[in-house]
Amino acid sequence: EVRLVESGGGSVQAGGSLRLSCVASGSTHNCRYMGWFRQAPGREREGVAARKIDGSTTYADSVKGRFVISKDNAKNILYLQMNSLKPEDTAMYYCAAEGRNWDLDNPLREFGYIYWGQGTQVTVSS
Repeated sequence: EVRLVESGGGSVQAGGSLRLSCVASGSTHNCRYMGWFRQAPGREREGVAARKIDGSTTYADSVKGRFVISKDNAKNILYLQMNSLKPEDTAMYYCAAEGRNWDLDNPLREFGYIYWGQGTQVTVSS
């Protein structure tokens, strides 16, 4: 079992920055991937960024060059640094962990992630 708790969301103006944090506890040694997903009102949840246990990362095209996913392995905290925020980045952001040591073909798909946090809201105004 893995517990994920996100924080760091808030309201910013376009062009601003936020850093999301996700504290992971429990059986995290089985998590080959951890990632960030988001869901805007009326839209499906989408993958934003993912990090494999070897440190490799994957980003959605919409956030490449603006968002950076990283992990403090000592503290077991996953981060998402979000820069140059746009109104279209407004969404509930969720941290997710894969949990079964699977190798995922597409780490930005929900399939394969079995642990989810409660979400943290990010609102970007123009």
